[in-house]
Formats: sequence, structure tokens, C-alpha cells
Amino acid sequence: MRETFYILTVILLLTSCKEEKRTIEKIDFETNYKFSSVIENETSKDTVNWKYQKSATSYATKGDYKNALIQYDLGMGGKEKNFSKRQIDSINNKYEKVNARNYIIEKAKENQIVIINEAHHNSFNRVFTKSLLKELYDNGYTNLGLEALTNNDSLNTTLNNRKYPVQKTGYYIKDPQFGNLVRDALDIGYNLFAYENMGKGSGKPREIEQAKNIQKVIDSKPNEKYLIHCGYDHALEGNHDYWEKAMASRLTEYTGIDPLTINQTKFSERGTSELNQPFLKALNISESTVLIDKNKNPLKYERGEAFTDIVVFHPNTEYINNRPNWLFENGNKNVSILLNDIQIEFPVMVLAFKKGEDINFAIPVDITEAENKTENCNLGLKKGTYEIVVTNGKESFKFEQKVK
Repeated sequence: MRETFYILTVILLLTSCKEEKRTIEKIDFETNYKFSSVIENETSKDTVNWKYQKSATSYATKGDYKNALIQYDLGMGGKEKNFSKRQIDSINNKYEKVNARNYIIEKAKENQIVIINEAHHNSFNRVFTKSLLKELYDNGYTNLGLEALTNNDSLNTTLNNRKYPVQKTGYYIKDPQFGNLVRDALDIGYNLFAYENMGKGSGKPREIEQAKNIQKVIDSKPNEKYLIHCGYDHALEGNHDYWEKAMASRLTEYTGIDPLTINQTKFSERGTSELNQPFLKALNISESTVLIDKNKNPLKYERGEAFTDIVVFHPNTEYINNRPNWLFENGNKNVSILLNDIQIEFPVMVLAFKKGEDINFAIPVDITEAENKTENCNLGLKKGTYEIVVTNGKESFKFEQKVK
């Protein structure tokens, strides 16, 4: 009896191992995502003043959050600043810390329009906006306007029908975390629309054009609610020091609707934590936070006569296997990808695509770069089936990965 049980156990184990063995297929594959060495080489030769902003965006686009922050620091400069203990005690006595996500969801119930900004090199800003989507939708926010979305009616109609983003969906949307924001929004049921049109150039004309484009959508569905995700100062209300009024303020002017405006860029973490804003360092937070005073009013972001209703403080990122800890939260698992049985020259880029999406066009769910076969290669993936592509730019291989 024992011998029979032992034999059956061995057969089951062997069958299980056979079933789990992956099939690696060599494929023709091209990608626009740049290897770190290419970004470094391009940056070293670049002569424009904003070259580090460009390189920061390139790193963010390929899922390298740490280097995106470091590159942005190189362009921003700065030196370490700290508040005194007395100043820190004063802040902590004056304000109560509350969970930013919960607070925003609750405040949004009183509004028809929510406008939240991002820094274009900061993938976590996109992750935070994504975390708001489901509950905002449940509270009536069924329309999502994205500054980064390509302003082309036929492309956007296809996007809303296709239900996943592709390389032509938008330049910044090539970042996997932005792609996931779009993907989740479509899965939830949002109607996505573009409102950026660079034909008007920059400055005041651009702010007017953005606001008018959003106004047209609101006028077509005046009883619905709207979430707008924009870059930097476009979320400012009041009077802007260069543009007279930013998009958010123009939108109020054109629609008569006062939006809930949220700034999550002012106190964004830096590549070196010592360079963080002293206010952020003083808070010592472990979650995305809004500050509430004794009268239950949120701390605003104010600059001259311009402001946002709420300012969000995000905690410093910690790294697991050299990847951001938040990549493995909110339903994402830390998935280790084995590379030692693939005969390919390193370094390689490892891209995960949702099964059923076209790998030649789709925005990957996650990307990382590996220098050698023994290096940890970890992706943040939800439960499901993925096609993993491993490429060095000359050769490419594909295999299926199930995440349980």
C-alpha cells in the first residue's frame, strides 16, 4: 500500500513539473523602449538645458523609477534643507494626518469635477491616481480626461472599444504605470477623452484651449462627473504668475463649476531623500497623506495667488530587488522571472504583456532590465496570464507566465 502511494506521488510530481515547464519561443520583436546604456549615451551627448528632464522621462517610460528620480535631480539641483525641531513640533501640533485616498474620495462626493496633477517623470503619481478610479467611479465619476492622451478622435474611439492602450495612445502613456491607469479605467467602465491640443502652442493659449476642450465634453453630458489627470501647474486655480489663469481656473470661468483640485507634485520625493522638501521630511509618513487643521480644513498648495484645494504628501519609496515597493501592492504580486535557461546575450529587457493583447503594439504591464542571467528579475503583476518577452534588441524570446 505504501509502495503504491509512493509511486503515485512520484508520478503526480513528475506530471506537475512537466505541466509547469515553460515553452520558450524565438520571435521577431521590436521595441521603442530604450536600454539604460542608450539613455546614458544620448544624455551625455545632449546639449539642451532640459536634457535631464528628457532622460528622467525616458527612465520612467521603461519602468525605472529610481533612475528617473536621480536624473530629475541632476536637472533640478538643490541642497539639503531641514526644519528645526521646533518647526517640526509646530507642524505636527497644528495638523492631523489622514489617509489621502480616503479623504479625496469623500471630498469628491461634493463635487462634479476632480482635477489631479502629476510630474511627468514620476510613475507613482500615476499609480496614486489609478488607486482612486474604482471608488470615484462608484460615486458617479464616469469620464476621465487625460492630458497625455493623443488628441485624435479615431484613435480614442478605437481605444475605448479596444480596452487597452497601445504605443500610439500617448507619449507619457508608454510608461507601464500610466498604461495600467488607462487599462484599469477602461476595465472599470470610464469613458476616456483627450483635451490637449498643442496646435495652440504653450502658455496662455494652451491653458485656454485645454479648458475649452474639456468644456465641450462637459456641455455634451452636463449631468455627469469628470476626473481630469493633468501635468504640474495645469491644476492650479486662481491667478497664475505666467499664464494669467491655468487650465483649472479657465475651466471654472467657462463652466461655472468649481473643481476639487489636488496637487501631488509639490512635495514629491527626490532621488536622494536628503533633498526632499523639509515639510515632507518633517511629517515622517508611511502612507499617502493629507493634512487637516483644527477646523477640519485641508492644507492647500499655495503659490502667490494660485492654489490647489488639497496637497498630497507621498512617503519615500522603499526598494525590493531594486524595484519600488508600491509596485507589489494593491493586488500586484512580486513575480520572479527566471532567465537562466534563455540563450541570449545580456543585458536584456523583460516586458510583460497581458495575454490577449497584441505584444507588437500594446503598452506592457511592467518592464525591467537585467544585466545578467543571475540578476534578480522581478515584475509587479496581478493574477492572470501574461506573455513575457525577453529581448536584447537583436534577438527576442517569448514565453507564457501564469500568476496565481
